[in-house]
Amino acid sequence: MANLRDIRRRIKSVKNTAQITRAMQLVAAAKMKKAQDQAIAGRDYADLLNQVLVNLKENVDEEAHPLLEQREGGKELILVISTDKGLCGALNTNLGKKVRAAAPDADVVTVGRKLRIQLGKAGRNMVADFEVKDPVPFGEARPIAKLLTQLFLDGKYNKVSIAFTNFVSTLTQEPTVTQLLPISASSLGEKQDYEGVGKGQVRDTDHMAALGKDYLFEPNAEGVLDTLLPLYVNFQVYQMLVESRASEHSARMVAMKAATDNAKKFIKELTLEYNKLRQAAITAELLEITTAMKAME
Repeated sequence: MANLRDIRRRIKSVKNTAQITRAMQLVAAAKMKKAQDQAIAGRDYADLLNQVLVNLKENVDEEAHPLLEQREGGKELILVISTDKGLCGALNTNLGKKVRAAAPDADVVTVGRKLRIQLGKAGRNMVADFEVKDPVPFGEARPIAKLLTQLFLDGKYNKVSIAFTNFVSTLTQEPTVTQLLPISASSLGEKQDYEGVGKGQVRDTDHMAALGKDYLFEPNAEGVLDTLLPLYVNFQVYQMLVESRASEHSARMVAMKAATDNAKKFIKELTLEYNKLRQAAITAELLEITTAMKAME
């Protein structure tokens, strides 16, 4: 059984830990708010861009642009967006499981140190690694999107996917793997997870008809696609980066809050144990004094 001195040391140690986790919780909460605002701010734009591309696709042939070209077989490349730091619960673990299940043999481009190390140890072929600032600037998504697009256009890979953690709410983050290239009709017509709750058509049939499907292209449809599709790819990568960052800070805030609460609970248990031992020690001393007084009578 621990003595009073050992228990006092443990209480002090747990209190110091609780102070650290509380500070990390507050820092994560401040970053979480900014990251969530950044993620939510881009969803309306992504939604509208999808609507435009859905309508444009109905006016051109599916083979009108290389980024729309469907290829059979071939190698797959996956962009994995994880975190640079830990202490965010099972966020990276769940995403790693999703990547192994969805793309067991794919080559990898990574953002974030945690899964880069994990996938490297697993023997995955690392094509490239990127570091992204916090908060995420749009300019840092461009070189990532450019590399993925170029590798696809060069024919080195017939499919490019992105694995990221979709921000649903502060308490819920969902690991997701979605196809980026080739851009398919289904993905253009569907509302992505990170653009709202649930899946389905971006607009119902009547509303889509009301928006109009007939466009006049200047100089032509192919020229418009040459401009819009790279922008779409860039923004998809950017949106998934900010969704992952919002998920990271949310998960870390929740994890640190749980750690702080557990530390406080542990302190209460240790304090109770300390008081019991102290009371037992005082009682023993009183018994000794009483016994000694009776012996002297």
